[in-house]
Amino acid sequence: MYCKNCSKEIDDKAAICPHCGVAQAPQVVDNGGFGWGLLGCCIPLVGLILFLVWKDSKPKTAKAAGIGALISVVCMILFYALMFGLGLLGAMAGY
Repeated sequence: MYCKNCSKEIDDKAAICPHCGVAQAPQVVDNGGFGWGLLGCCIPLVGLILFLVWKDSKPKTAKAAGIGALISVVCMILFYALMFGLGLLGAMAGY
């Protein structure tokens, strides 16, 4: 890791640069895991909220949660459209 102030190499876990004394911000892990996308797909509202909360600080993870939520919503719309169409066909056929 490098100091954000003096650009000298420092320890990865250093809270303060030993060269210039400036406090270092903690490193944020942003790997965009599959689990967040799955959570967004299973619970679309949570995926949307996570996307909005993390879009600036964890863009890869936010994207995974947002895509999961979007896929879930699209699948629900297609399912309801299919059920509506089948209902119309059934009504037209006299069932």
